[in-house]
Amino acid sequence: MQETYIQDKTFDRGDVPVQGEYESCIFNSCNFADGDLSGFKFSECTFNNCNFSMAKLNNTVFQDVIFHGCKMLGLRFDTCDKFGLSFSFADCLLNHTSFYSLKIKKTIFGNSQLQGVDFSETDLSDAVFDNCDLAQATFDRSVLERADFRTAFHYSIDPEINRIKKARFSITGLPGLLGKYGINVSF
Repeated sequence: MQETYIQDKTFDRGDVPVQGEYESCIFNSCNFADGDLSGFKFSECTFNNCNFSMAKLNNTVFQDVIFHGCKMLGLRFDTCDKFGLSFSFADCLLNHTSFYSLKIKKTIFGNSQLQGVDFSETDLSDAVFDNCDLAQATFDRSVLERADFRTAFHYSIDPEINRIKKARFSITGLPGLLGKYGINVSF
């Protein structure tokens, strides 16, 4: 069976893409919630205001993909095809999503909600968390070298079990780094 290949196409609400390879496509307000995107390939695609909540992503390829204003609750990015995995997120809702053990260096998370997200053993070197809510996000043996948390909030990161060399934090983020010590920091 020949795989579907689609390039430079715009999909709008109601359009249902079939399994295949999508290059330089735009998806506007598409609903992938509870769907099965296993084996799909997306490269240089943009998703605007789409709903991916609880979608299956087994061996899904995301290369140079932009998610803007998307609802992405409970996703398992850790089941995606790891080769060339790269994406950015702006104004997204990513609560309870898993990035477990991925290498997603230089990923940009902008103005997004990342509550309860699993970043355990994830390489987030040079990642940017710009105005992101990281309440109850898990950082366990994560690589956060040179990551930018200056405008992130509600995070709790243990410097003893995570690699944070040259990571950037604001003074208001100190409680998120010192919380395990029971130290009260006043500003």
